[in-house]
Amino acid sequence: MLVKDVMTRNPITITGDRPLPEAKDLMTKNDITKLPVLDKSGQLIGIITGNDIKNSGPSDATTLDMFELSYLLNKMTVSKVMVSPVVTVSENETVEEAARLMLDYDIGSLVVKRDELVVGIVTESDLFKAFISMFGTRHAGVRATFVMGDKPGALSVLSKSLADKNGNIVSLVTADVEEDAGKRKVTLRASGIEMDDMKGIIAEAGATLEDIRRV
Repeated sequence: MLVKDVMTRNPITITGDRPLPEAKDLMTKNDITKLPVLDKSGQLIGIITGNDIKNSGPSDATTLDMFELSYLLNKMTVSKVMVSPVVTVSENETVEEAARLMLDYDIGSLVVKRDELVVGIVTESDLFKAFISMFGTRHAGVRATFVMGDKPGALSVLSKSLADKNGNIVSLVTADVEEDAGKRKVTLRASGIEMDDMKGIIAEAGATLEDIRRV
């Protein structure tokens, strides 16, 4: 699955010279919390979030009245508050790489670009939806987690055994086993198979079952 499959296309943007209240109004009217910031030529120069706007205001201890506050906020532009430079991702990048970037940079979204053009924005929520889809979470069946040897053909043998029992693989995800580089942890979800049959297939494959349940 690629970023372009899960991103919000043609995101609402704002230019850096606009006053902060305008950015806040855009977010409120469109029920969003992030705005890519462009210069007058349409090039990406930053990103601003609802928290950026909130944190830019005066403290609760201020002695300014509401008229003075309003005047100051209208004088403050988006470019003074935005985050720059922006971490971006290509629309053709994988969703797992997008997730890695968010984790490494401790951010909740990525601006998506096609060459130099802003074409989308992908958020943590978008990746959660992709995660649910990739794991086949909405499909009923049997879900098993087991550890098996990391060697060529191991999974093909297991999938053939499943097919022989009329089982259909809905999703299959593998992960590292930190304490043993020669093994992989496998999470498999299949439909059309009974739990006892799944246990037998895993045992025949020489794998160690960690968890199995009907979902």
